[in-house]
Amino acid sequence: MKRLSVIAMGMLVIGVFGCSYMPWSDSGWTTLIDGTAGLDNWNRVGDANWRAEDGAIVADKGKGGFLVSKNSYKDFQIRAEFWASLNANSGIYMRCANPNIITDKSCYEANIYDERADPSFGTGAIQHITKASPMLKAGGKWSTYEITAKGPQLTVVLNGTRTAGATDTKFASGPIALQFGSHGKEPGGAIKYRKVQIRPL
Repeated sequence: MKRLSVIAMGMLVIGVFGCSYMPWSDSGWTTLIDGTAGLDNWNRVGDANWRAEDGAIVADKGKGGFLVSKNSYKDFQIRAEFWASLNANSGIYMRCANPNIITDKSCYEANIYDERADPSFGTGAIQHITKASPMLKAGGKWSTYEITAKGPQLTVVLNGTRTAGATDTKFASGPIALQFGSHGKEPGGAIKYRKVQIRPL
């Protein structure tokens, strides 16, 4: 009986860790960034130095800027693999009202900002809409965002944990944008995206 219990526990551990590292299926998804390419799917706004480097799309200099998708989206799921430095000020913006002027008040933003003065609206929150609960950190490691926007329903999942959900009707459709932010006059750390995908709902 003891041996069977040990075997069962071992199978459970294998199952849990196996699931953690299973690759995403690409079926039904449009890949906007794959780590070495994808900048042609975006327009640049601002002066961030976006480029392909070491298997990711990276920005770490400039006063601030965005990669803005050339296409608009209404109801969708996004999944993104990102690495943020401890002091990064970044985020994934959605349904932006104006593709040439991207702000956290003219789009929905799933924030990436561990050092935000009010951490409740930091990483994992939907800026100005709902606080992160639980409040998790993403700095200094590869993390995943899974974001769903369907009608007025918005959901953010960070590394498998649901951190924010809200109902809001301000923005119905628009492009998405990836942010490289700043801290006043100082650049906002470094942000890397090695995979960004989207699929319509």
